[in-house]
Amino acid sequence: MSTVAVIDYGMGNLHSVAKALEQVGPDIDIVVTADSTTILAADRVVFPGVGAIRDCMSELRRLGLDSVVQQVASAGTPLLGVCVGMQAMMDWSEENGGTDCLGLLPGKVQYFGDSLCEPNSGERLKIPHMGWNQVHQTQSHPLWLDIEQDARFYFVHSYYVEPDSPTLIAATTDYGFPFAAALGRENIFAVQFHPEKSQHDGLKLYQNFLRWDGKA
Repeated sequence: MSTVAVIDYGMGNLHSVAKALEQVGPDIDIVVTADSTTILAADRVVFPGVGAIRDCMSELRRLGLDSVVQQVASAGTPLLGVCVGMQAMMDWSEENGGTDCLGLLPGKVQYFGDSLCEPNSGERLKIPHMGWNQVHQTQSHPLWLDIEQDARFYFVHSYYVEPDSPTLIAATTDYGFPFAAALGRENIFAVQFHPEKSQHDGLKLYQNFLRWDGKA
């Protein structure tokens, strides 16, 4: 039986993520854990996250899981970042006055701003960006298998990822302007939205991850 480790550092909606994975992978061992040995031995790893990036990075470092995530990435193990887990993969976030992140993917995390507007109507947009929005796939990837172009996923975030290279962007979403909704490179895939809250298409993405060999 293959194993998926969901990294537990106290900053993710772990129960919902694990339940969604169990639903689409009944024959796979889903383990929510902070144990480095278990994580490094897993066939696949999910790196979730909610809340402030400073707290997330502080807990990762306190538990020694920052280096574990980096080892997973360098080992070629399929690694899926979700929401703040995606943001933590970048070099730096401007949240909390500036926070150094894991540096797995080159780029930074930016605040949407307090005066964000819809460009056509001029309507003021609320922050955080919360609710359903379309995700436009910009590159083919195994995790998009059987997910329609512009399918809707569920978002909750006030910060967005800006990668150094557009080649990292696997999908975009519009909220005042187009931003990166998904990133992909080699064995790493990361999404700003919450698959576990995104009904059919979210479950399909998790199912695709459970079948992914870590190659784009």
